[in-house]
Amino acid sequence: MIKLSEISAGPPEDLSKKQLKKQTEALFRHIGDLTMTMSGEQKNSLLVVFQGMDSSGKDGATRNIFKYCSPGIVHAFSFKKPTDEEFAHDFLWRVHKRTPSKGMVSVFNRSHYEDILIQRVHGWISEEKVKMRMNAINAFETLLQEDNNTTILKFYMHISKDKQQEELQERIDDPNKHWKHNENDWKEREHWDKYMNCYEYAINESVIPWHIVPVNSRWYRDYYVAKTIVDTLESFKMELPGLDRS
Repeated sequence: MIKLSEISAGPPEDLSKKQLKKQTEALFRHIGDLTMTMSGEQKNSLLVVFQGMDSSGKDGATRNIFKYCSPGIVHAFSFKKPTDEEFAHDFLWRVHKRTPSKGMVSVFNRSHYEDILIQRVHGWISEEKVKMRMNAINAFETLLQEDNNTTILKFYMHISKDKQQEELQERIDDPNKHWKHNENDWKEREHWDKYMNCYEYAINESVIPWHIVPVNSRWYRDYYVAKTIVDTLESFKMELPGLDRS
């Protein structure tokens, strides 16, 4: 049973930031090569999910980790408040059409889990519906994995409450970050404990496990996620197809 309050949001103390950043840059480049091979082979697909509190670094991770990838292979989607059309369908309708086809990578900045997080925190859905949606999410992810050979990597961006306050305040103090400021982020912060409870429920009830990423130090966040993605892609044992000389 995962309890987020018992997990550090900081990097291990014995790591060298300078050395690890060099390794991380190499991982970024390797991800570019591996995704190109996956695109050529057309056997596997990858879905990367980033979930976390406001200012936990979902955008930054997406921008850094996939910077050497072809935009024709890696597609990123940010799931915001549903449109009227999306509200008129089941909660997974808008998500399913964004999942990757074989040879492709989809990156979700927030995801289908929003429908058992913010809606639950604010009491917009019943506990019965939360359980129903959790079951549907597990079935949905299992379908993608078993029916379309889609590997799903789910990253919870684990930021401490103090670090989040620091990051949100920077958006007010630093003119270069004013565009990121959203007053509603401060209002959502008031529900921190409820969010933690809802995240723990989603993490512990998931059939496909989550990776808990310490994000207080962005350099370690990038290494952790990139290393996990590289290890996953390498496990596919991919090969580029040769010429058909028949």
